[in-house]
Amino acid sequence: MRTHRITQAAVAAVLLAGTVLVPPALAATPAGAPAASAEAGARAAAVPFTAATAKRAADGGYTLSWSSAAGSVSVTAVTSPDATTGTPVGTAPGTGSLTVPAGTLAEAGRWYFRLVPDSGSPLVVAERSLGIESARNFRDIGGYRTTDGRWVRPGLVYRSNKINSLTDAEQQRLLSQRLTLDVDLRNAVERHDAPDRLPAGVKYQVADVVSLSHGLRFHDSALMTLAEAIAAGLFSGSSDLGQSIGYPFMVNFVGADYAFRDLLTAVATNDSGATVFHCSSGKDRTGWSTAVLLTLLGVPRETVEADFLASNDYLGNPKAVELSWLRAAFDEVDHLYGDFDTYVREGLKLDDVTVAALRNKLLTD
Repeated sequence: MRTHRITQAAVAAVLLAGTVLVPPALAATPAGAPAASAEAGARAAAVPFTAATAKRAADGGYTLSWSSAAGSVSVTAVTSPDATTGTPVGTAPGTGSLTVPAGTLAEAGRWYFRLVPDSGSPLVVAERSLGIESARNFRDIGGYRTTDGRWVRPGLVYRSNKINSLTDAEQQRLLSQRLTLDVDLRNAVERHDAPDRLPAGVKYQVADVVSLSHGLRFHDSALMTLAEAIAAGLFSGSSDLGQSIGYPFMVNFVGADYAFRDLLTAVATNDSGATVFHCSSGKDRTGWSTAVLLTLLGVPRETVEADFLASNDYLGNPKAVELSWLRAAFDEVDHLYGDFDTYVREGLKLDDVTVAALRNKLLTD
């Protein structure tokens, strides 16, 4: 694809208008996702759970719910997503719910719940939030069902806002979840002003979404993208035109491609434990990164959008993000590449080996 160069002054005007400094959005059909087939249909049929969630109440108890064709489901609380034995907490119908009262389980770093149907494969679910008070948008991206009936594994990839103020106890909580890699999407000023506070042993990597180290290049006319983004923001009634501008530029700006490719490659190759990636608020650059990853894994668009909007709840701000911003990034993907698969291959330049590694690592039947 031909890229366009513009003057440094023009680039600065575009970026500082609220473009790449405030980023992210979501995506469409998964890169390289297998077409509907007998194999995919068989897999979907073999997975007994079509929905499952775990929610922690303010008092420390949990409410578990699920939908399944099984006759009954037995639930065991475990402290690791890979554990097969733990504390039995009850049995309920194939489609049902179960309450775990406060005080039933000890205060562990994090509880996972293993749902075991009377026929079919078990499924592990967990409350998404790790309860990191200094980083309220720190949450698991696992636990989502894909279009072919598989599930994104919990406990392997987290998204967050800045983590410069982690307490000692919060650091230990992250270590208890086997966190070994932190990927920072922020720019140089943000990293200098609020450096990450990490537990010893956690590797730190920068994937700066607005870095100019790869030149001042865009895939399409920056001025045209700017004008179209402003018009679309006004039409949608966006409360923040800077964000309406920023999301399409997350796709159009060549430097962002490198950052997102580095992030996804890091997730795919981190074999020593879990990965967290973050920006400042954990909603824009982090939001688009999450949307790209979940879409690549085959998570349906409506679920990706729901995860994006969840930042409003975690941050306690109903206007932290708007769906039109995310959709503007997806629209830019379609405009520049025609579809999401081509964006992954030609924009992010992820090879088939990395895409396969991500799916093999993060998906389970």
